[in-house]
Amino acid sequence: MSDMNTYPGNCFCGAVEFTVAGSPEAMGYCHCESCRQWSAGPVNAFSLWQRDAVKVTKGADKIATYHKTSRSHRKWCKICGGHLFTDHPHWQLIDVYAALIPGFPFEPGVHVNYREAVLQIHDGVQKLKDLPKEMGGSGEIMAEPLATASAAA
Repeated sequence: MSDMNTYPGNCFCGAVEFTVAGSPEAMGYCHCESCRQWSAGPVNAFSLWQRDAVKVTKGADKIATYHKTSRSHRKWCKICGGHLFTDHPHWQLIDVYAALIPGFPFEPGVHVNYREAVLQIHDGVQKLKDLPKEMGGSGEIMAEPLATASAAA
């Protein structure tokens, strides 16, 4: 694989470094309560990668894991507390938070778990009530929220 298809990332302090290679399986925004709480924000920008596309290149011994559920093993740096990624064993995919790979051309294709949204986003990107059918959700598409006068100003 060429260098132009490999993107470096790191935790907040730089003690953990990693690369992602190739193309992710999906990119988008998650609005579920767990992702919002974990990211301390109203939405989480995700990029889902095959496990072999994600390589920790420095500081593997400095990575801690927490799993609230068996479906999401959240990883962070033991030194700075910076969040790194979430391993989703049931999908065999790793969610690398888009903000941690600044050189990667993030192109969101979907909003998932939009029924839980606390921030309405008017971007023309498809909004799913929960998850795509192939990932165990209903695949139900929600209407794009109408922009309010204050949001349009």
